[in-house]
Amino acid sequence: MKEEVRKLWELCFDDSEAFTDLYFRLRYNNDVNLAIRSGEEVIAALQMLPYPMTFGGEAIGTAYISGACTHPDYRNRGVMRELLSQAFARMHGKGVALSTLIPAEPWLFGFYARSGYAPAFRYRQETFADTSLASGGPALAATDRFTPETYAYLDRKLRERPCCLLHTEADYRVILAALRLDGGKVYFLPDGKDVCALAVAHPTDNGWQVDELVADSPEKERTLLRLLCREHGKPLSLLRPPLEGQESRFLGMARIIDAPAVLRLYAATHPDIDLDFDLTDDQLHTNNGHYRLAKGRCTKNAKRLPGTRLALTIGQLAEHIFSAPGPYMSLMLN
Repeated sequence: MKEEVRKLWELCFDDSEAFTDLYFRLRYNNDVNLAIRSGEEVIAALQMLPYPMTFGGEAIGTAYISGACTHPDYRNRGVMRELLSQAFARMHGKGVALSTLIPAEPWLFGFYARSGYAPAFRYRQETFADTSLASGGPALAATDRFTPETYAYLDRKLRERPCCLLHTEADYRVILAALRLDGGKVYFLPDGKDVCALAVAHPTDNGWQVDELVADSPEKERTLLRLLCREHGKPLSLLRPPLEGQESRFLGMARIIDAPAVLRLYAATHPDIDLDFDLTDDQLHTNNGHYRLAKGRCTKNAKRLPGTRLALTIGQLAEHIFSAPGPYMSLMLN
């Protein structure tokens, strides 16, 4: 199966051979793959990559759709929609609460919306070009290899965010392998044996892009950025989590797989909400029914109640729950 899926990947995507080798060596396995055949040929495939995500004060299970592709001869026939429906059923059976993805092209936002996904993950972009530093300051450290200290620090800081995709240790090793392909590194400020600020960055045509940035304080963050800017002599483009009231852009989409589980956590962290609605999910009928959120609890009736005024599709529910500033994802292989 692996070689057949790789052959389809190479037909559908323009990735370099080095990246494709990396993906199928470190990220792909048959357990996360789902495919549709026509005769003996694989005509569509996708991978469901597991990621934990902070939500409602807990770490929930999510599945990131990667490598979704259909053979050109079989497009516009509903093949990918059927494959996604099969993926949702498998995710639900494994206790996955949410599915995520990053559309490869803008028009794909509309395509995935038809399967219940909604734009959710946002980011903001900033430019940093300050190289002023006091003499005798801390030294900048860098690595493109795994170290327990840098991973532990990144994981701890990501978990502090209220709604953020997390990276396991195994996934961090994949991130580093991809970073090496791009000529990038993990830059950090040591604080004794600990780390107090960290940036994952790689070169671009116009300078350097910081794909993730975490620090113990704004001061340590600025010090790290100034050192990094001076190191390369070029401005930095920073990708950051969205902030309420500031301009942001959509990056990824979310699709609720287990509505009762997601709504229980959502209600618990929004005790002031009082809401009744009927939910419709055309692909996961176990989500259908009447829901009431009140006093920090969620209750569900399998049948819709007469007279309920609010009706939501599964995509509209995701839009409501993940409204601005929205959840955050970074360091994805997109």
